[in-house]
Order: sequence, then structure tokens, then C-alpha cells
Amino acid sequence: MTRTTATPPDDSHLQRNLSNRHIQLIAIGGAIGTGLFMGSGKTISLAGPSIIFVYMIIGFMLFFVMRAMGELLLSNLKYKSFIDFSADLLGPWAGYFTGWTYWFCWVITGIADVVAIAAYSQFWFPDLPQWIPALSCVALLLSLNLVTVKMFGETEFWFAMIKIVAILGLVATGLYMVITGFVSPGGSTAQLSNLWNDTGMFPHGLMGFFAGFQIAVFAFVGIELVGTTAAEAKNPERTLPRAINSIPVRIIVFYVLALITIMAVTPWRDVVPGKSPFVELFVLAGLPAAASIINFVVLTSAASSANSGVFSTSRMLYGLAQEGDAPKSFEKLSRRAVPANGLLFSCVCLMLGAVLIYLVPDVVEAFTLVTTVSAVLFMFVWTLILLSYLTYRKRRDALHQASKYKMPGGRVMCYVCLSFFAFILVLLSLEADTRSALLVTPLWFVVLAVTYQFVRRKRQVSR
Repeated sequence: MTRTTATPPDDSHLQRNLSNRHIQLIAIGGAIGTGLFMGSGKTISLAGPSIIFVYMIIGFMLFFVMRAMGELLLSNLKYKSFIDFSADLLGPWAGYFTGWTYWFCWVITGIADVVAIAAYSQFWFPDLPQWIPALSCVALLLSLNLVTVKMFGETEFWFAMIKIVAILGLVATGLYMVITGFVSPGGSTAQLSNLWNDTGMFPHGLMGFFAGFQIAVFAFVGIELVGTTAAEAKNPERTLPRAINSIPVRIIVFYVLALITIMAVTPWRDVVPGKSPFVELFVLAGLPAAASIINFVVLTSAASSANSGVFSTSRMLYGLAQEGDAPKSFEKLSRRAVPANGLLFSCVCLMLGAVLIYLVPDVVEAFTLVTTVSAVLFMFVWTLILLSYLTYRKRRDALHQASKYKMPGGRVMCYVCLSFFAFILVLLSLEADTRSALLVTPLWFVVLAVTYQFVRRKRQVSR
């Protein structure tokens, strides 16, 4: 096979218009979830300082999943995303299940993001009806994604940049407060020893440590997003490895350092679960506009996630349509080489979902349910990536031997990661709210199994 890095300049293929700058920031944006800004207070209260190890362990495991994905995508540049290699290696059913599950994951996540954007907008415009910012956000993201894939890259570049600046600002501010021995109004002094001088690093014991995994795993949803850009990266053999290899550094800087800073300035017992510790740290530092600034950061973080969802769902529908697993209309590209029909359909689903969530009486309960379902389904996608890799090593060892981007640890690390995901599922079954989501999730696979029978019959007839 000829290994090319550019597609013909026509409108029948996705175009390679995402530069290294875009790919790197898309990868960073995917690794930094909104949960870090808003959910870190709850994770700290559950696990104490041991939450640092929780994020490191999850990040360590997912790095190997991403390395497996990288080797598979680069083993055949005709693979546009993980749908293609899962269908090729595991069978057509895997492509169908992976594509539609990933589409569903991002639609659910996108619904939550759109409603969150509407809620964050109330901070500045309390009298504005919530449907206006929700509708405006979807319309804006749709119009930007319809222009060109490069416009998506630019939008995501600046969204990710805002998150990066906010986290680096927090780390720098906290470091200054530790160096100067800042004393909070409550009388506590900013110092690194705050991490271990209150009943140690594991104040709630092993069960408290395990409880941190249940929430922290949600913060990594979207880390595989770089795998959906493979068909539109200008030089995938160079840009994909660079984006994946930098994952450990990103996790250390954006998760571990941020959490260490927060708990060094504010002892973990003083961190309020229901508030963003980012806001609290900036308020302590004497920045009165902290709430507005972090509200803006979280709003753009949610918009970034919704933007990623709009992009990835349209590419999933495009790939599914090419395989005959979705209506052929989703395969048609616009004059700008953008899957416009897929974009429109995904955006309509986002708006319908937002309307449905507005109608649910207990919004918090609904959100907990859908986000847990989403996280479980994302783990299913990560699992299929690992299973695809194991099959690839078994059937196409010559390709593996020729690869310039081999997954470290190979088969052994695949089994370690699969065992880790099973461990997470056991932990999710321990809490009532996450357990109910686990019980609901199989219904999605029942729907897929039933619809796949119709798709398979249609294929057999067409042959």
C-alpha cells in the first residue's frame, strides 16, 4: 500500500486540513474535561490528597489505550477512525457497535454541555430564558463546523487555549502563595505539607481512595478524540504520535499540578464539595473577578466539549454510512468537504435532548444518570480499541514488526487496561446513583443488537 499523507483535492473525501497545531490542542482539549473545573471539589472531599494518585493511575492506563489506537491508525492510513480498524479486525458488528455507541456518547455529553452552557449564562443574564443561549450555542457551533474542518480546528484551538491559561494561572498563583507562606482568613498557611499533615495522603482509607475513581474517570472522557481526526490530519504519521506521546505531560501539568496546588493552598478538609476549588483559590488570592473569570472558563470548556461532540458525531456518521451502517445521505460531503448532513442531524439531536432534559423534573438526577451512562459507554469504546489491538497482533504481526510507532507493553498492557476497566465497573456498582446507570446501559446494546440484524439482512439482500 502506498503511504500517502494527502487526499485528492475533490469533494468526495474528507480533506487533510488539520495542522499539527490543531491536532495538539484538540488532544489537550480532549484531555481536560469540564469536570476538572467543577468536579474536582467533590473528588478531593471523597479521596483527600490521594486523588492525585487516582488521576495519575487513570491517565497512565488511558495512555496505553491511546498508544494502541495510534499504532492501529498508522498501520493503515486508509483507517479514518477507530470505527474502521474495529470493523476490519473484529468484524462488521464491531464497527457498527463502536460507531453508534461513540455517536450516542457524544450526543449525551453534548446535551449535558448545551444545558450547562445555558445554566452558566444565567450568571451574567439571570432573566434570559435558558433556551436562548442553548439554541444560540448549537447554531454557532453548527455554522462554524459547516464552513471547513480547519474552522473546527481553529475554534477548538482557542477553546483549549483558554483552559490551558486558566490552569497555568492557577498553578502559578498557588505556587506564589506557597512560597510567600500565604495565610488564609481561616488561619491555615499555604504549604506543601498540607498534603500529608492531616491524617496522611489516604485520610478516608482504601474505600475513600476507590471512591475517587468513580468521578475522576468521567474527567477523561474525550481523550480519544484525536483518533477521530486521523482522516483530516495533514501529516498523521508525525502529528498523531506527537499528540499521543504528550498525554502523560498534560496529565501531570493540568491535573496533578493543579490538584497539588489547590490542596497546598487550601487544606483538603476545607475544600467545599459543591464549589469550584479554582474559584475559591483565586478569591483567596484577592482576585474579586474570580467567579466571573472561572465562569467564563467553564462556559468555554463546555462549549469546547460540545464543539468536539458536533465534530466527532458527524465523522462517526460519515464512517458508518460508508460501511452501510447508517443512511447513505450521511456519506455525502458538502462542497467544502464537510459531512453537512451528519452535522445537521447531530445538532438536531442535541436540541431535542436539551428540550427533553428541561422537561425532566429532577435535572440533577437525570444528569447523573446520563453522564454515568456516557462514561460507561466510553469505556466500552476504549475496550474495543484494546480488543482490536490484540486481534491485530495475532493476525497481522508483520505490520506490527514494521510499525515505527509500537505500543509499549503490547499485549500485556492491553490485559492490564482491560482488567482496570473491569475494576472501574465494579466500583460503579457500589454507589446507588451510578449503579442505576449501569443497569440501564445494557438497554443500549439491546437496541444495537436488534437494529444490527436489520442492517445485516439489508447487506445480504444488496449482495
